[in-house]
Amino acid sequence: MSPAVPRRTGAEAIATKGWWAAHKWLILRRFTQLGLLALFLAGPLAGLWIVKGNLSFSLTLGALPLADPYVVLQSLATGHVPEKLGLIGVAIVVALYLLVGGRVYCSWVCPVNLVTDAAAWLRQRLGLKGSIHLSRHTRYWLLAMTLVGSALTGVVLWELINPVSMLHRGLVFGLGAAWTIVLAVFLFDLFVMSRGWCGHLCPVGAFYSLLARWSPLRVSAHKRGACNDCMDCFEICPEPQVIRPALKGGGTPVILAPNCTNCGRCIDVCSKDVFRFGSRYAHPVTALPAASADLPTSAK
Repeated sequence: MSPAVPRRTGAEAIATKGWWAAHKWLILRRFTQLGLLALFLAGPLAGLWIVKGNLSFSLTLGALPLADPYVVLQSLATGHVPEKLGLIGVAIVVALYLLVGGRVYCSWVCPVNLVTDAAAWLRQRLGLKGSIHLSRHTRYWLLAMTLVGSALTGVVLWELINPVSMLHRGLVFGLGAAWTIVLAVFLFDLFVMSRGWCGHLCPVGAFYSLLARWSPLRVSAHKRGACNDCMDCFEICPEPQVIRPALKGGGTPVILAPNCTNCGRCIDVCSKDVFRFGSRYAHPVTALPAASADLPTSAK
């Protein structure tokens, strides 16, 4: 007897809604991530300077400044106060992510997400099981350490090993030491820990989650009564622990956890259309599923 073929996450959604509807938010995210990356690389690679700089600080069309508040916070810790343009850029970025949710940076902007998602996809296809255990609070300890370390050394420490900066440098200047860190992130997520980098270690995601606590844009399990306990949303979510209170709890169906990345994949893979984007303030309490499946350890 041939071994049973493992069920693919989202297969039911594809059969029910069609391939496009089951990948809509994923495709939009990839278009956004690759489009932003192309804008940054168009200058050094093609001489088309629409955007100058990188995700730490950029100037669009010579007028719109954008600055990473985490980098600026480290700079302040070293005793260096950014120029006025940098402070304006920080204000714009903070206002944006307070509105749409800080972890949107991780799923819609950060190019390293392409690397970690590829590792997660390959890990599932290879059927790799087992993982070391690290608390999801580890990233907050690393966040604190980078700020304290920057204050003690007078150096913006995270930029020395930031995989996002390394990826930019590698694409512009070619293979080199920069790719070592990017490859290490990929191999760590593939062989050592599922969703280990973004979900447990990255201090950038930890910082942006602090901006997401009061953002109005949220994912809601507005039709949670229709849930058939297929578990696809938990399997596909990079932060599965955020789903349970909204889907299986007795209160609001809105996912209020600040570590939700608003990636939309739970919306994609749900064949029952349980999830949707909406406002945190529009959350009528709906019926819970008739039966509640046991959740995997990673989702608790």
